[in-house]
Amino acid sequence: MNAALSPALRERRLQVALAIVLLCGAMPQTATAQVRARADVSCTPAGDPLAYDCTVRLTDARSDAPLSGVSLSIGADMPSMPGVHHLRPAVATEAQPAGTYRTRLVLDMHGDWALQINLSGPVRDRVVKVLRFESDRVEEARPRRGGKGHAN
Repeated sequence: MNAALSPALRERRLQVALAIVLLCGAMPQTATAQVRARADVSCTPAGDPLAYDCTVRLTDARSDAPLSGVSLSIGADMPSMPGVHHLRPAVATEAQPAGTYRTRLVLDMHGDWALQINLSGPVRDRVVKVLRFESDRVEEARPRRGGKGHAN
């Protein structure tokens, strides 16, 4: 079949094939080696009603290496009342040790909140953590029966 192609058409096909090979080789390998983040979140009451100081420790989920140099913001929603109670994302600042970020969250009410931890920059990811915020403590939320309504 190639013998029937004109020299110009064969040259064009070669150029296209070479371009594809070069593009594939130049593409970053992030599609298969995408860094996935793991976030450990701890929050404590900050003194003001419904205000909490939160610390997020980010690590690479595969290697456990700290993730530094990323932009991090935390938004929140109440899973039991979707769309009703929503916290605009708060920007977290990087602290020491490496991979540690801090921010203050001011919520609408006590209860279970799903925190959306958004990473951007050299690592792009979103981690969701559900925590129960009370006046005197913050802990991991208990699983709900049936997935809706208030915890029993």
